[in-house]
Amino acid sequence: MKAHKKIGMLSLALLITGSVDSIRNMPTTALFGPQLIFFAVLGALFFLIPIGLVSAELVTTKDLKSGVYQWVKVALGKRAAFFAIWLQWINTLVWYPTILSFIAGTAAYLINPALAQNKWYLVAVILIVFWSLTGVNLKGIKVATTVASVCTLLGVVIPMLLIISLGLVWVAKGFPLQIHFAHTTVLPTFNDVNSWISLTAIITSFLGMELAAVHAKEVENPQKNFPRSLCFSVFFIMATMILGSLVIALVLPQKSIHLVDGTMQVFTQFFNAYHMDWLLPFLVGALVVGSIGSMINWVISPAQGLLQAAEDAFLPTFFRKINQNGVASHLILIQAVLVTVMCLAFVLMPSVNGSYWLLMDLSTQLYVIMYVVMFIAAWKFKWENPNRAATFKIWGGKIGMVITALFGLMGCLVTFVIGFVPPGDINVGSALHFIAIFSMGLVIMILPVFAFYPYEKRNRLMSGLATSIQVSRELERTQNA
Repeated sequence: MKAHKKIGMLSLALLITGSVDSIRNMPTTALFGPQLIFFAVLGALFFLIPIGLVSAELVTTKDLKSGVYQWVKVALGKRAAFFAIWLQWINTLVWYPTILSFIAGTAAYLINPALAQNKWYLVAVILIVFWSLTGVNLKGIKVATTVASVCTLLGVVIPMLLIISLGLVWVAKGFPLQIHFAHTTVLPTFNDVNSWISLTAIITSFLGMELAAVHAKEVENPQKNFPRSLCFSVFFIMATMILGSLVIALVLPQKSIHLVDGTMQVFTQFFNAYHMDWLLPFLVGALVVGSIGSMINWVISPAQGLLQAAEDAFLPTFFRKINQNGVASHLILIQAVLVTVMCLAFVLMPSVNGSYWLLMDLSTQLYVIMYVVMFIAAWKFKWENPNRAATFKIWGGKIGMVITALFGLMGCLVTFVIGFVPPGDINVGSALHFIAIFSMGLVIMILPVFAFYPYEKRNRLMSGLATSIQVSRELERTQNA
């Protein structure tokens, strides 16, 4: 039998980078100017690295199934596991409109750039693209690894390197700069809560590290190569995010940055200044194709994760429907309906920037709560199973896991609290308006979990009763014989 080929260090690094890095987040972080450097380093230490290390140890632990639902289930029980996987799934429903609005805003530059700030245009494109992708996934069509890699190369790596290169040329040629660097601008004002809001944007750029860690089992010499791949990925993600965001902040005035199409704004400015307008349609095509390519897998993956909980009787049999192509069809369709409802955010908020921030903030906070559960589960599992075999282990054994989890929990706590503070430089209406809609969004997203708990309990009792009846009948047959 041919031996299964292991993943090399560079391949793993690219997998990790591809699952986290995204050019669409740059305009959001660019709003906070030089301070984003401080918060990016803070986010890496208290969020990005802890998630990567904890996920890698859990996914390489012997006889422990992969995935957040399975990790939490073993450590904290099925109910906590359902809560965690629900948050991971429902967070993506809030996240979809943000990446889809990026696609819509980018595509607008082929028609009329002003459409990128038109709410009804954004909603129309979001719904058309998402329902189209839903239809594709219902047929069971999966994008091959090579196609996905090409999409990532076109839509992420090349545009990132291009925006950084053009930004360096902008500085070298002496074009006007919108921000300047000094210790007073790089370090935040610690007694000013508003200056910490940028942490939400930074953390949003770091979500998803645990998804890439599932490849740790396939790595050659994981104890040595995974930390190296992680370090390379963290460096690349940090470098591209910081440099790309700073380029946007240097070129565009803060109040002119659009969260939906800020990337296209700066590219348009570069192309006009360098007489490279002919390149704009190619760039738009690359960004759209790359984003849609990455979306295809994301439409189906979260629903498949929630299906694990459905199989543990947390959801009615209706949600467990698998079509002839092996897809959780009912979950996929419900997902599309909920994304349609999420688009109301573009109507409820006074500006497109405000709508984008609300969805991004809400998605981040839901994911952060999931990470809290994951860190606690990892801590408990390691404490109770200190000698469990794993091909990758955090240095320091139980103490190392505790320290790593504590770092992650502190990062999650600060991010969650900051999430309730409305940004001062984005039109989200009054502070009370933002907090009310944001809080209501969190409650609406989380509340269904507690409605499904009694359903699971009833199913468990009914299953136990059915088992008892069956055992009694078998015993009666034996006695009669």
